[in-house]
Amino acid sequence: MNIHEFQAKQLFARFGIPVPRGKAITSPKAAEKWAAALQADVYVIKAQIHAGGRGKAGGVKLTNNRDEVPELAKELLGKTLVTHQTGPKGRKVRRVLIEEGADIAKELYLSLLVDRDSGRPTFIASTEGGMEIEEVAARSPENVLKEPVDPAVGFQGYNGRNLAFGLGLPSLESTVVTPFIQMLGNLYQLFMEKNASLVEINPLVITKDKRLVALDGKISLDDNALFKHPDLQKLRDLHEEDPLEIEASEHHLNYVKLDGDIGCMVNGAGLAMATMDVIKLAGSEPANFLDVGGSATKDTVAAGFRILLKDKNVKGIFINIFGGIVRCERIAHGVIDAAKEVGITLPVVVRLQGTNAEEGRQLLLQSGLTVDVATDLWEAAQKIVAMTRGKSSGSGLGH
Repeated sequence: MNIHEFQAKQLFARFGIPVPRGKAITSPKAAEKWAAALQADVYVIKAQIHAGGRGKAGGVKLTNNRDEVPELAKELLGKTLVTHQTGPKGRKVRRVLIEEGADIAKELYLSLLVDRDSGRPTFIASTEGGMEIEEVAARSPENVLKEPVDPAVGFQGYNGRNLAFGLGLPSLESTVVTPFIQMLGNLYQLFMEKNASLVEINPLVITKDKRLVALDGKISLDDNALFKHPDLQKLRDLHEEDPLEIEASEHHLNYVKLDGDIGCMVNGAGLAMATMDVIKLAGSEPANFLDVGGSATKDTVAAGFRILLKDKNVKGIFINIFGGIVRCERIAHGVIDAAKEVGITLPVVVRLQGTNAEEGRQLLLQSGLTVDVATDLWEAAQKIVAMTRGKSSGSGLGH
């Protein structure tokens, strides 16, 4: 789960990570009131959406005139902001963060995530703050530092010193070395206590009066650990999520909307990824990732099927089930129930293998539904791609 920048900064402050004075507001009137209370030399007005690249898209405004703050807030509120991370539809700005500006001497990049290779929490740092770390890594990888932390012992002083010296802080500004190391420890504590999957500060700035300030903040939380953090669950902004993904989460389905036109329902993340690859190999694109899980019931399958049918981009549905824990006749019952409830107007190919697969196939063939039933994965993928392109799929109800 992602949270807004202003929410991330509230968490930073609770863990002793320095942030600018600021407040999220939802109206020009509130902007005027907060600007008067803030009394800053420079005011920064930042659109709050779950996407990077806001500055390049016009979502960040600066002024040293307090009277201009309400008008700048009004300009952003209600605007649809399109960045490289939002896609062409963009995201509507429902609140802005108004905070004091900083007198910047140096910008750094800092993040903490779990490194897939080592399986350890790892700090990523660079002297090129304010830029996307992917660009820095591609252009000058020597400027990207990695410092893994052994979770058995936690963050240690030497971890902080390695990063401080790697960034050249002792020679650049020695007075910030100790606060920097302390801040890293606080960041690690936040990361572990809140079960974050990513904490990013870009940029982390050194001001001209030798202070460290987290000028921007991003936190991603592990969905699987949210049950331990009721306070964090309240930070969820449903406006920033796809309605179909919200509906899927209510049914405990793992669903991610994509840009293709073949709706997929699969049991098991690995098989789901393979199914998406096969669809692409057959000449089309998957419209989603949908894993109904190894213990799927008739109800969860029906819910997943309804979600696929609600996606306006879907031209055909491919259901690919390998029955291990979940039995294939359960999948068949779920498809039949959902199809009768919603009504099928799209081509559907169902591939069943494993436990009670033949029983499941017979249920589908005897249901009266216009679906194709297959046993071979490649055959099934070719069928659904051909059907969505208006080509003949071979046998009407399958074989």
